[in-house]
Amino acid sequence: MPKVIHVLPWEKAFKASINRLSKGWKVTKDRNKVRLKVSEKGQEQSVTLNFRWNDLVIDDALIRIRNIYNLTLEGHDLKAAAKIADGSAPKIERDWSACLENFKTWKIRHGTNIISYTWKHDYEPVLKYATSLLEGRNPPTNSADLIDACIRDWEPGSPTRTRRTNNLCQFLTYCVERENAPIAWNPPVNRKQHIGRKSAKAKSFKVDALTDEEILFLINGMPNTPAGARWVAAIMFMAVYGLRPVELKHLHVKTDKRTKKPYLWCSYEKRAGGGVTKPRKLDAFPVAGQNWNLLWRLQNDEIELPPLNGKAGVGDAALKYFKKRPAFKELQEKLAKKKERIGSYSFRHSYSLRGHQYGIDSGSVADAMGHTLECHLRAYPWASSETRAKAFEKARGVAINTH
Repeated sequence: MPKVIHVLPWEKAFKASINRLSKGWKVTKDRNKVRLKVSEKGQEQSVTLNFRWNDLVIDDALIRIRNIYNLTLEGHDLKAAAKIADGSAPKIERDWSACLENFKTWKIRHGTNIISYTWKHDYEPVLKYATSLLEGRNPPTNSADLIDACIRDWEPGSPTRTRRTNNLCQFLTYCVERENAPIAWNPPVNRKQHIGRKSAKAKSFKVDALTDEEILFLINGMPNTPAGARWVAAIMFMAVYGLRPVELKHLHVKTDKRTKKPYLWCSYEKRAGGGVTKPRKLDAFPVAGQNWNLLWRLQNDEIELPPLNGKAGVGDAALKYFKKRPAFKELQEKLAKKKERIGSYSFRHSYSLRGHQYGIDSGSVADAMGHTLECHLRAYPWASSETRAKAFEKARGVAINTH
């Protein structure tokens, strides 16, 4: 009769845990010790670990094998990984700070060709923190754990949490593709599991467009200080180019290949319910005919934007500053009497309103603002009702003149 092998419950659970770790990974009993076997691409490796085959040390053995698995993802073979995990062989360290400097050069001079301001206020904070963790005493061993450690202080679904995740993923992809980092550092395909979603209890307040006179009133009410000048510049850019607050961090001056003239480019891109926001060329629509020379001043480093790194996003950073200014409070009270609200998006809304008041069609304004026509018509009632009224009025006039 064949010999009956009795498998104890803890043995079954232990083996199942290793099987779940990765395909081809398993453990067996070898002279009363734990033997780890790995089968990949038709080849098998094995190593005996310094753990007795009993339920008293099973938890420690499982932790050790998980560490070995992570080390193999970094490029070590099974035996080398086992020695490193046991502390009997040195682990090859990666110079993450050097990788960061190389990534910075690539982003500014190649890649998406971002400006130094964008690097300093958008990329540098999260990437410096990430490298400090990677070079610390107990570094994360995979991209998912690193991302979670770098974003946990921000609310799920918030703009800052989203931005930090995306920029860190760019860095990790670069390290794998250009710095020969192990594939374990490839960022997760599904970033939503890290970014999360806003709480159902989170409130979203609609704000209204400002008139040109109200924008000028607020600008003139800013303090005559370096900080005041930077926030005046932010207001001007949002109002003249119809920018979302976050887009202040994604501005670039480019040159038209045909006309050789400079123009302003926004590299911001995201996916939302209303469609895809794509990078776009910006069209200026002056406030009350004012010529603030924003493009020229930005190109010649004669204008500076404020640090836009509030935990809740750029719009939040803007509002925190504005709310302390007497001119903002006065304008807020004035609008409240008309049952209107002012917010950091009010300057962008004013761009849309100004365009329609001057007869620019809804499709052109929507394209200039970087969203779909459907989204534009849904967000701005004047884009559909007033444009429709003018269109019918013009058609009626043509009909009368031709009959």
